[in-house]
Amino acid sequence: MEIIQELIASYGYLAIFIMLVLGIVGIPIPDEVLLVIVGYLTSIHALDYKLAIFISFAGALIGVMISYLIGRKAGRPLIVKYGKWIGLKEKRIMKVERWMKKYGEYSIVFGYFIPGFRQIICCFAGIGKMELKTFITFTAIGSFLWCFTFITIGKVIGIIND
Repeated sequence: MEIIQELIASYGYLAIFIMLVLGIVGIPIPDEVLLVIVGYLTSIHALDYKLAIFISFAGALIGVMISYLIGRKAGRPLIVKYGKWIGLKEKRIMKVERWMKKYGEYSIVFGYFIPGFRQIICCFAGIGKMELKTFITFTAIGSFLWCFTFITIGKVIGIIND
């Protein structure tokens, strides 16, 4: 947690943005912890609450777009070639694609709240060739709700501790 605070102290909103992009793409960054720290920093007026939500939302949105594009452009060929090594055979891929067609939009919104799931669901949306307009709509809703919720939790914790 200290390193997150140091990065934010040194680079401000840019650090928040970059850490969220990288965390959503799959680099192991504790995204929820990051957002709670950001919220706490808004409670002590080190960061602006509305700007922090906007920057976090933008970072998360860019991160999921990268994951979606990776899934769309490279996902299927990589899974076909290497999937057998991690248990992803064609039958399982087809099952995931059917599930994404049926529940994909809602799984994207709620998937933000499940660590690890948010990183792969967007890639699977790309692999399943979910329409970009639909993907952007539902991922924007999920991203905003996720950022708003965890930043607000951090802000409330900060207010309670004062």
